[in-house]
Amino acid sequence: MSITQQYLLDTYRARQHGDPTPPAPGTHDWQAMRELADHRRFRAALTVRPARGRDRGRIRAALARLFGR
Repeated sequence: MSITQQYLLDTYRARQHGDPTPPAPGTHDWQAMRELADHRRFRAALTVRPARGRDRGRIRAALARLFGR
């Protein structure tokens, strides 16, 4: 069964029971990815490790502009 078929079945069942319909597949994917990245940064802060992510590339780019390659 594909994701779309499962979604349609869940929507049908929700309507039959009078429940709110579930969100469409992929609706909250970006939000989930952002929350995962935030959680990883939080865990890194708790274990006193430097957080990796967006700032790392910016710092390297700024240093490369200042000092050249």
